[in-house]
Amino acid sequence: MFSIGDLSRRARVKVPTIRYYEQMGLISAPDRTQGNQRRYEKGDLDRLTFIRHARDLGFPIEAIKELLTLSRHPEEPCDRADRIAQEQLDEVREKIARLKKLEAELARIVSHDGCHTIGDCYVIRALSDHGLCDHEH
Repeated sequence: MFSIGDLSRRARVKVPTIRYYEQMGLISAPDRTQGNQRRYEKGDLDRLTFIRHARDLGFPIEAIKELLTLSRHPEEPCDRADRIAQEQLDEVREKIARLKKLEAELARIVSHDGCHTIGDCYVIRALSDHGLCDHEH
């Protein structure tokens, strides 16, 4: 059995995050000692590690809940889990595309030469006038 501190260290998740995941229903409320301390089992550590890894990959809480539910049925087809992961991949690719546009626009703004004072600074002008941007972002 693990205390919440032990669980936190082993899963590399902060204690308030563990409590939050309990409130969100991602992990069950643990048994408590007579001193009212939380006591977690190996299964809780495994589940928390799964959640942390999914969060590291950017999965939203609702998707993680569904994946956890699916994981309780190992005999079921994997189609829904694949769709959830594909949706996350699509979201990541959309974010990358937006970030590339932002990168290009910032590089263009920064590349303007000949600005010696704030009064003629292209960065300040571009941020003040969206019409100076090449792309919608």
